[in-house]
Amino acid sequence: MKIKLDNPMLLSKAVDLISELVTEVRLKVSEYGLSITAMDPANVAMVEYKLPRTAFAQFEAGEETLGINLDSLKRILKRAGTKSSLILEKQDNNLNIELQDRIKRNFSLALIEIDSEEKEMPTLEFSAHIEINSVDLISSIEDCSVVDDACSFIVEEGKFIIEAKNLNSARSEFSSDEAQIKAENAKVRYSLEYLQKFAKASKLADKTYLQFGADHPLKMDVQIGAMSLTFILAPRVETDD
Repeated sequence: MKIKLDNPMLLSKAVDLISELVTEVRLKVSEYGLSITAMDPANVAMVEYKLPRTAFAQFEAGEETLGINLDSLKRILKRAGTKSSLILEKQDNNLNIELQDRIKRNFSLALIEIDSEEKEMPTLEFSAHIEINSVDLISSIEDCSVVDDACSFIVEEGKFIIEAKNLNSARSEFSSDEAQIKAENAKVRYSLEYLQKFAKASKLADKTYLQFGADHPLKMDVQIGAMSLTFILAPRVETDD
């Protein structure tokens, strides 16, 4: 296996984001390209990362599954500059990482065995489909985090509402002028701790696509150039006033 990426940020930014949820992953190399699917230790959230082979300057690989410690990989990828090229090559039980810019730099990352079960993204059906400006979503999530540790996603009368209520409250309301809303009425509550982690991906894109339903998980999709990130978040089950 030998693959070359002329824009290493397409991998390093994803690794940063995924490492917010998990510490070890299976990095899959296939005919499609590069992908990671993982679930956090609490079984509350999942993440899927995809980078197609068309994003690579060189792609010589069959089917490979590499056990990776994300913290170790993240530290190496941070050494890449904006004009660096990144070459990944499997050699025995190591991943050789070469950074090419003014000089060539080599790192060797030991591959690991991962005991946890291999995960696949579930097939889900949703009643609410929202496309929203990422800056508005991020702002609304931060507003809610000021007053509570969870917030509700609500669709009513053709409007999308993000709301948190405790002793204090915060509420953002979007009409079809501010977001694309294709949805039935629904209300569901999600952890803000996870939403804040997901929102870091939204910062890299103009738009974020949300799918959910009453008492359903949230599916959040972000497209950043050729790279796609999908997050799944279980609903917060509790008595809500």
